[in-house]
Amino acid sequence: MHSRLLATLAKALGSEQAVHELRWMSQTVAAAASTTSLDEMVRRRSLGEPLQYILGTQPFGPLNLLTRPPVLIPRPETEHWVMKLAETISPSLQRPLRLLDLGTGSGCIPLLLCHVWPAGSLKAHAVDISPHALRLANENAALAGIPPASDSSSPQNTFTASYANFLSNDFPGSPELEKALPIDILTSNPPYIPWEEYLELPPSVTDYEDPKALFGGPSGLDFYHAIVRLMCRRELFNPNAFVALEVGPSASRDGPSASTKYWSSRSIGHLG
Repeated sequence: MHSRLLATLAKALGSEQAVHELRWMSQTVAAAASTTSLDEMVRRRSLGEPLQYILGTQPFGPLNLLTRPPVLIPRPETEHWVMKLAETISPSLQRPLRLLDLGTGSGCIPLLLCHVWPAGSLKAHAVDISPHALRLANENAALAGIPPASDSSSPQNTFTASYANFLSNDFPGSPELEKALPIDILTSNPPYIPWEEYLELPPSVTDYEDPKALFGGPSGLDFYHAIVRLMCRRELFNPNAFVALEVGPSASRDGPSASTKYWSSRSIGHLG
């Protein structure tokens, strides 16, 4: 049976990739980690559905995060810079930090930091406009054993996710989010793909992942401009706050530089 499934996958993926992916699918089925049959997994993958959605999980550092369409799948490049950030800053129980993650998606960025930093050193608050993303982020927090702030009675890193649109002029705009301010760390993997590049993405991306998590406006810079406006509001930040953003090619080439007027080079430094 596996030879038939392998041949089906190979037509879509090529022989070498098909071997790897069929093995991962088989392991998921054998571990009873999915109610989907192997035949159904292969059928979905041969039609272009991302493997991470089929398996239902994606490794991200030491975490194994739940994945579900249409929430953006965590990428290796995001994992890379988040681990660099974890090595760059050293919070402690004696010096706990507050973090705000904009457009959190699966919650991958703050949850990884909550996992690797010392217990009681981080209070993370994440925002998104997608109810699918907020639901998944909270499920991932529960899976990782990271409680919301209201449930923490002992020294623990905490994670809270709530609805907020940081493009809005009234951001943060809610009492719950106001309680998370001022912050010490701002993180985001914002939508940064310009329209022309979005049109060239493969169907495996555009047919499954939320376009609102990918499309950054005609130039790809809409969300970076919004973040710079937030960075100029010093009341939102503690002294010596740190900003860490994932930056697409168009933003690294043409992105706004107004933030350098207010922020040190270390605070907006390169982590890649």
